[in-house]
Amino acid sequence: MAEPTDTRHDEVPDLSLSEGEEEEDDEEQWQWMEEEADGVSVSCLFCQRSLNSVPETFQHCQADHGVSILQLVKAHRLDDYGYIKMINYIRTVKCSGETLAVFDGAVPWDSDEFMKPALPDDPLLQIDLEELVGAELVVDAAASGQDEALLQRARQAEERAARSEEALARAMEDLQNLKVLAQGLVLNAGRPGPSCSGAIAELREDEDEAYFSSYGHYGIHEEMLKDKVRTESYRDFICGNPDVFKDKVVLDVGCGTGILSMFAARAGARKVIAVDQSEIIYQAMDIVRSNQLENTITLIKGRIEDVNLPVEKVDIIISEWMGYFLLFESMLDSVIFARDMYLAEGGSVYPNSCNISLAAVGDTEKHCDRIAFWDDVYGFKMECMKKAVVPEAVVEVLKPETVISEPAVIQTLDCNAVTTSELEFTADFTLKMTASTHCTVNTLRLKVQRCSRLWQPVF
Repeated sequence: MAEPTDTRHDEVPDLSLSEGEEEEDDEEQWQWMEEEADGVSVSCLFCQRSLNSVPETFQHCQADHGVSILQLVKAHRLDDYGYIKMINYIRTVKCSGETLAVFDGAVPWDSDEFMKPALPDDPLLQIDLEELVGAELVVDAAASGQDEALLQRARQAEERAARSEEALARAMEDLQNLKVLAQGLVLNAGRPGPSCSGAIAELREDEDEAYFSSYGHYGIHEEMLKDKVRTESYRDFICGNPDVFKDKVVLDVGCGTGILSMFAARAGARKVIAVDQSEIIYQAMDIVRSNQLENTITLIKGRIEDVNLPVEKVDIIISEWMGYFLLFESMLDSVIFARDMYLAEGGSVYPNSCNISLAAVGDTEKHCDRIAFWDDVYGFKMECMKKAVVPEAVVEVLKPETVISEPAVIQTLDCNAVTTSELEFTADFTLKMTASTHCTVNTLRLKVQRCSRLWQPVF
């Protein structure tokens, strides 16, 4: 049987302290530190006197020099760094209490150079500012700069949102006015009334304003630029014929975003003058500057009929004036005015020739969807709506198989010679059918008439 093992160890004195003894020791340590702090010599900020503690120094500054350090901290919303800079600034420049009282807004001690102590082991720099003026004030002071920046960004965002809402409201109103105007022209096209012919200067002001305002919105310019067939045709002609544009003075009527003007500048034009009445002209200015073409392209806001060009004559006039059915929008009036007023002898307008073509369409699916739809609308007859729907123009991309006749050119325009009076015409035409089917467009005679800024086909 094994002998029992002695598990006792040599006795070691217990050096640990009880919880109560620890707290008592901590209190003695803090009391000693506070006594040490109160026993230091603190130099006054404004005179040669030395004080026995920081609080006594602050009381002396207020009583004898009329300066409350605490009030300065609160007034200027100083954080720890701001307080340190202020103390070092006062000691460095040896300013008076009267000088400190005049500072309002920006303070002279904001520079980082005042982070360097002006007095070695300065007791005024060793205090806890949070305890001095209260934790809430210091936290607020430290965050005030960031809060102010956030508030400023919030105000700017609110202002931008308000401007955007106003612009959107104007856009919706402008587009609605233009839509109502166009619909009225279509519905009243066949009714007798006073003649609408005449120059652009005779347009009613509200209609003219609605027209130009509608072109101040970005969506319509995005739609035109994304029309690759149209835009690339202009690009290929202008950039593919540098001999035509090299060293020439070019006028761009209704420049929009300035795309044609920049094509002309790229093709070697010596000077390009771009004119547009809508607000998009300001974006065009930024676009031209962004592409370093401001020395070649000059942009002018206004109607071509009203502005004064910086030149007497131009060699070339370019314009993307073509609308639906060629003449809808009738910006060709402005091009003709510019041609007669500014085009030099031997100069040319581009495009120089345009035509209007017609073809028969047999698309029973679209016809049923748009016309026959009104025969039965959720069990109700609405045939009367056809009277308004049938004469309203529709812009569609057709499937090739739905075209059931050869095209017939019913009018050709020479843009270098045509007059505004020739833009109102009547034309008979014949369509040679190429398929046996139903023709969903019954067209016998075409009349294009002018009313306000819009040219409207009437069948």
